[in-house]
Amino acid sequence: MAKLMNKGFVFPSSSDCGHHRPHEISSFPNKSVNLSCLPSTCLLRSYFYGRRLVINEALPKRNAHVAITVQMSMGIRKVQKWWEKGVQPNMKEVNSAQGLVDSLLSAGDKLVVVDFFSPGCGGCKALHPKLCQLAEMNPDVQFLQVNYEEHKSMCYSLNVHLLPFFRFYRGAEGRVCSFSCTNATIKKFKDALAKYGTDRCTFGPPKGLEEKELLALAANKDLSFNYIPKTEEEPVLVASQEEVEDRTPNKESPLPLPLPLPISSTSSLKAKQDTEKEAYATSGR
Repeated sequence: MAKLMNKGFVFPSSSDCGHHRPHEISSFPNKSVNLSCLPSTCLLRSYFYGRRLVINEALPKRNAHVAITVQMSMGIRKVQKWWEKGVQPNMKEVNSAQGLVDSLLSAGDKLVVVDFFSPGCGGCKALHPKLCQLAEMNPDVQFLQVNYEEHKSMCYSLNVHLLPFFRFYRGAEGRVCSFSCTNATIKKFKDALAKYGTDRCTFGPPKGLEEKELLALAANKDLSFNYIPKTEEEPVLVASQEEVEDRTPNKESPLPLPLPLPISSTSSLKAKQDTEKEAYATSGR
């Protein structure tokens, strides 16, 4: 088509159609050209019949589809949930009972705050921004978030029925406090954070959940959590130093051993028995 247009074969000359040609139309600039203004005699001899002719090269349909798809995907954004806003690096959401137990045991001597919340709880939503601020101010404290709606069975086993609810754990001490508070009673949370968040060392491995809580989680059929209860070890009696010395034999004076009977006494006893047998035989008994 471009070749024919460049050669002037698309449209007739002015002498053929009986009209003056104001300019050369055998080649067009990079613009849309409307052929409806041409006389009908010219249109009958053309191949377009008044349609718009676009000389610019258009994008292929495939590329245009890709461009539209990219534009639509850029326009659609993921709506962020309220408990995901302002989350600090020391805040983590718990996804299972095993994850909760492992997080408490791996915290060491750090203070761990377990936050039980629900997406439909207005008090939880109002308190969340302040919790994020407190987490930012206390980077050494680990905050664990437990979604009540997603882990109802686990919360029942842990005896959590009031929201928002918090439990504080610290090293070998295990659970140090638990309470419920709202945005109006945030002072209770700050006091517990100041009391148990100070630097201190607890002797022994971290305790985490209590024994009865672990047993309740293991007994829950809705949870994939296994726990082997600890067996009570028998008390080991430690002897004093004096008793140890009394029970230890002296190498210089070993214990006396039983001595064998003399050979003479055994032989005389045997001879006496033989004589008695001979006496009974001669008497005819």
